[in-house]
Amino acid sequence: MTQIVMPTHTNGAAGVMFGGVMMQWIDVCGGVAAMRHAAGSVLTASIDRLDFMSPVQVGEIVVLQAQVNYVARSSMEVGCRVETEHMQTRTRRYVTKAYMTFVAVDSHGRPRPVPALTLETDDDRRRHADGEHRRGERLRAAGRTAKSHT
Repeated sequence: MTQIVMPTHTNGAAGVMFGGVMMQWIDVCGGVAAMRHAAGSVLTASIDRLDFMSPVQVGEIVVLQAQVNYVARSSMEVGCRVETEHMQTRTRRYVTKAYMTFVAVDSHGRPRPVPALTLETDDDRRRHADGEHRRGERLRAAGRTAKSHT
């Protein structure tokens, strides 16, 4: 997903992008990846820690890339990487990343199963293992186990 930072996306005089706008773009980008994998509706269950490594200015191009890393029964971890792109040179600057959990839901809003991931490359297998580890950490932090989570 690609966006341009407009003046309405910034704090005004300094021209620095609001973090909340970036969070919204990340949620939308991740949600689309999750919906495509689940072939239907999903709900955002959580967004992990989000650190902004450098400010994004008005007029910059923001490139968001999302990928499903891990799938449980009805939940998915989606990673989103965010960079800015200089229009003339096409060079990119890494600004943040986020891991989100989405839950696939049926027409009644109840969790529904999603297909397993096809792990074709070493990167796919690494992302899957890392996602499984992060899922375990999230569940432990919430006082739950993998068996009680969707």
